[in-house]
This record gives sequence, C-alpha cells and structure tokens, in this order.
Amino acid sequence: MRDFAAMEAAAARAVEAFGPIDVVLCGAAGNFPAPVDGISPNGFKSVVDIDLLGTYHTVKAAAPHLRAPGASVLSISAYGMPVPMQAHVCAAKAGVDMLTQVLAIEWGARGVRVNAIIPGPIDETEGMRRLAPTDAARAAVVRTVPLGRMGRKEDIANAALFLVSDAASFITGAILPVDGGNRLLGSGALVSAMMQQ
Repeated sequence: MRDFAAMEAAAARAVEAFGPIDVVLCGAAGNFPAPVDGISPNGFKSVVDIDLLGTYHTVKAAAPHLRAPGASVLSISAYGMPVPMQAHVCAAKAGVDMLTQVLAIEWGARGVRVNAIIPGPIDETEGMRRLAPTDAARAAVVRTVPLGRMGRKEDIANAALFLVSDAASFITGAILPVDGGNRLLGSGALVSAMMQQ
C-alpha cells in the first residue's frame, strides 16, 4: 500500500487478466491505542501512510483503468468522530473521507462513483480482538451500540455491495456509517468500553 510502483503494477496485472476495473476497494488500516503524547512520530506516520497514503495510491493506480462510466470506488473509513487514543487513525481516516468526497466531485463527470463506509464494532475481526479482547470489554462495547449487538462482517459486505451496485447509481460522495448507531452515543462511551480490558 505504501509503494506506489507496486500498486501500479498490481493494477496493470488486474487489467491484463480481467479487463477494465469495475470496482476498487480501499480497505487498508493500521491501528493501535496510543495517546497523542505517547505515540512516536514514526508510529503516527506509519498509520497515515497505510490508511491515507495507501488509499491514495490505490485510487491513483486504478484511475487510468477504471471503466468509465460505471466504475465504483469504495473506501473503508473509521469512527466518524474524534476518539481519544486514536488520533493517528482519526486523522488518517478523516483524510480518507475528504479524499472520497473530492474524488466524487472530480470523477463524477466521468460517471465514476466514490463512496466510503464507516464500520462500527464488527465481531470476529482483528480490530475487535485487539480493542475488546476480554468478555467484559466486549460486553461494554455492545452497550455502546443502540441496536444492542456488534455488527457482523455480512453487515459491512451488504452495505459495500449496495454502494458499488447499480442500486446506488445516484449515490456518490457518501460516507455511510454501518455501526448500529454506535456513533450517536459519542466517543466517550466507546473509549470507556475499550478501556475495560
């Protein structure tokens, strides 16, 4: 993700094998809990490089090969609100959100749609295994979700499928929360839950 030449080569191989690109998914993420004054400059940069620069590299490498009109670009973002101990992730993913919306404007005339999803707590993922590793932490996270459960991978997959399909042909520049309402309770509830380890 951090090597643009490698991403260009991957896009070229994909086009050679399958033809013009219909869907681009930008899902790279780096994360670890750390306060702003406790994260090294290199740690902060690493997450920005993976999340934001990796997304840029992906869309930049795919751009010449997109089926236009008709292609769809989808990024996986995070939180959609400030979360203590996550400044690096929040900064990087806010950049992803803005990149998504700028691309939606710039590429709209080509007939290429660009959207993003903000997942909430999704069960059986590496993120939840790290951020809520105990039963107590998992239960606390569930209490931050108005729908009363963690999300399933299928919840994200279904939203992604909708956004890249013709059913969403008039949707671009959307940053769609798929979080069971988690963001409505604010970052305090989420951070409190993550601290119960």
